[in-house]
Amino acid sequence: MNRTVILSLLAVLFVGFLINWIYSWEQGLEEAYIPITDDTELPIIPSEKAVFERSEHAFDYLNMPVDEEHQRVLDTYYDNRAYPGAPPSIPHPVKEKLGMGGNICLQCHQNGGFVEKFNAYAPVTPHPDMINCKQCHVEQRTQSKFVDTEFYKKPAPAVGVNNALPGSPPVIPHQLQMRENCLSCHAGPGAVKELWFDHPQRINCRQCHVPKEAELEHVQSFVRYSKQIVDE
Repeated sequence: MNRTVILSLLAVLFVGFLINWIYSWEQGLEEAYIPITDDTELPIIPSEKAVFERSEHAFDYLNMPVDEEHQRVLDTYYDNRAYPGAPPSIPHPVKEKLGMGGNICLQCHQNGGFVEKFNAYAPVTPHPDMINCKQCHVEQRTQSKFVDTEFYKKPAPAVGVNNALPGSPPVIPHQLQMRENCLSCHAGPGAVKELWFDHPQRINCRQCHVPKEAELEHVQSFVRYSKQIVDE
């Protein structure tokens, strides 16, 4: 009786081991691929989610020939901003002064492309969901310089020298707010020449590139007092 029980137990264990081994072997044959899904039940981190929003264009950018005659350069990139990190101004006339978002701006800046009228590639916006474009972006009113002030214009981040170690992936030298979509600035024909990278198909950028610690000075905590405390 004891021998039968022991043999039955060994048989069950062997069958369980065999089933588990076959299942593991079949799972090992599958590709290590995580599909991008719009499942709203999954937790969403905005700064992570936006990285994948232009992933469908990654291989198009990878196989796209470089147009040497119409490349954007870093000097022009920063000249179009009051300071590094500021919203770029609109360097061309806007036909419809009251038009914004999908009616005007996103026609060129949502997916980019060559604009014959301006003989240039339209930069791709990293935040096409924010359609009130003129809330932050304004037209250039003059080509002359303003009078000198004591305003401190922080220098732009250095390019190519922000690696933690020699040969390691460079860190992200700017904040991610409004810039979460990496492919908008770093890939495609509208990308800046000095900021362009050669592996847009690796769309999980922040797996290797991490934000540099922000330098905050003279920042205090904002406390919102309740109405009851104010009244007292």
